[in-house]
Amino acid sequence: MGKVTVSAAIENLGDLMDADRGRMPNDQVRRINVTDALIDTGASTLMLPRRFIRQLGLTHVRDRPARTVAGTVTIPFYGTVRLTIQGRDCTVDVGEIRDEFPVLIGQVPLELMDWVVDPNGQRLIGNPEHGGEQMIDVF
Repeated sequence: MGKVTVSAAIENLGDLMDADRGRMPNDQVRRINVTDALIDTGASTLMLPRRFIRQLGLTHVRDRPARTVAGTVTIPFYGTVRLTIQGRDCTVDVGEIRDEFPVLIGQVPLELMDWVVDPNGQRLIGNPEHGGEQMIDVF
């Protein structure tokens, strides 16, 4: 398929809710912007390096078993962020990866934002089944 990277904004959802309720100024919401998030359709969810989890102030919510190329391991999961890519967003819990890895965006957030990978153009495109417009399936 080739390597597909995107810019992404990742925001602490609890902070966003506090800002929306007037409990904190919007400019104090913890957020990061990355320019080199790797699209990984073999992964299920959003995986962030440990340093970004700390920057965002995310709370550990559970550990989950995960299949990796190195075998089955336990991965800590943190909640919850708003992930925005090219104007589309979703909310998702975050799995932790080591700091030497890039942000990995897996299949579930891609589906929530209705993005598909264009392997020839090595980019994300709006789902052609929905005319390129963001849509969710409810049936």
